[in-house]
Amino acid sequence: MTRFMPATPAWPPHSAPRLYVATPLSGRDAIDLDGSQAHYLITVMRSKVGDAVSLFDDISGEYLALVDRVGKRDLTLRIDRRTRPREDVPDLWLCAAPIKRARYDWVAEKACELGVARFQPVLTARSVVDKIKPDRLRKQMVEAAEQCERTALPEIAPLTKLAALVAGWPRDRHLFFAYERGGMSFRKALVANAGPAAILIGPEGGFTDDEEALIAGCDRAVPVSLGPRILRADTAAVAAVSLWMAGRGDW
Repeated sequence: MTRFMPATPAWPPHSAPRLYVATPLSGRDAIDLDGSQAHYLITVMRSKVGDAVSLFDDISGEYLALVDRVGKRDLTLRIDRRTRPREDVPDLWLCAAPIKRARYDWVAEKACELGVARFQPVLTARSVVDKIKPDRLRKQMVEAAEQCERTALPEIAPLTKLAALVAGWPRDRHLFFAYERGGMSFRKALVANAGPAAILIGPEGGFTDDEEALIAGCDRAVPVSLGPRILRADTAAVAAVSLWMAGRGDW
């Protein structure tokens, strides 16, 4: 009777914990973790010496590490090898007016999952929120990247007033802005306007007339329609990024 050898399990295992570390990993032999990350590995995952952990640093890529030492509140991981380089990211910015905290957190999370290169908060006249917490947004993005096997994180730009954003707009980047009163089909706009791009999404109350005139005065601005239905700001952001990724990104 013929016997078949069992298949060799994939290594590193897909079930291995995956963490972002702010320390560059290229050229390192080991890394020490403490705080919440150590608590997660020691207490939640019950990691033991020899267990695999996947790490990425948003600089050089993803690495396989093995638990080398476990303390009460910290542990040491030995870097085994790089498993993937940092992924290429489509050259797309998402410029979004702040909205209520939970919904803005969701927009930041989805921007990371969808592959946005830069997340730009924009202060507009009708913004109901005039402050953001970059650390909070970063946390949402890190958690999304860890779960979705991303090796790159979006850059988070400082909160900028709309007038300043438009005044300093780069001449080599298209600015697609959701225009509730019309604008060409986003699909057609993508065909006619290739190259580096950004998507501008207003607050829940939309742009004022003066703001629309200001945006339209930017020579790289392209007014677009997101269809016949009125969308909430967070839905519009994700829908627009998805359309761009399908038309010009890496989908």
